[in-house]
Amino acid sequence: MCRRRPQETEALTTAARSRAARRPPQPVPVPQEDERIKAIVKSLLACLDDAKAEDVTPINLAGKTSIADAMIVATGRSTTHVGAIADRVIRACKDAGLDTPRVEGIPACDWVLVDAGDVLVHIFRPEVREFYNLEKLWGGNRPVEPAGGGLAH
Repeated sequence: MCRRRPQETEALTTAARSRAARRPPQPVPVPQEDERIKAIVKSLLACLDDAKAEDVTPINLAGKTSIADAMIVATGRSTTHVGAIADRVIRACKDAGLDTPRVEGIPACDWVLVDAGDVLVHIFRPEVREFYNLEKLWGGNRPVEPAGGGLAH
């Protein structure tokens, strides 16, 4: 068994570092998951546009939380319109090949949440959306969630 002296190990480490420093930085590949999420969001935005949803706002959640990678907030003019938009979003999720989304709020249709796994879609009546103001809660100035998934203290 060959043992190296500490000076030799340090010299080898220094040489490896200098070789790494001379190598040009490699471009970071965009994960396919990001492209898949973008395609789902694009499909859902088109669906919301077809359903005449108003004030549609996509929010990127990547790196902010572990619950989803994207959120879309939209408004319907009435409870009937909110329900109709939700039905179209559910159908669009199925057409996109996603598992059947979990849905909350259909009976009242004041606020319907469609949980498609990596993408959440919130559909509100105008007064309810204004009250909860999710865009402010999840918008750009929200702190990043720690790696453990818990709240930072």
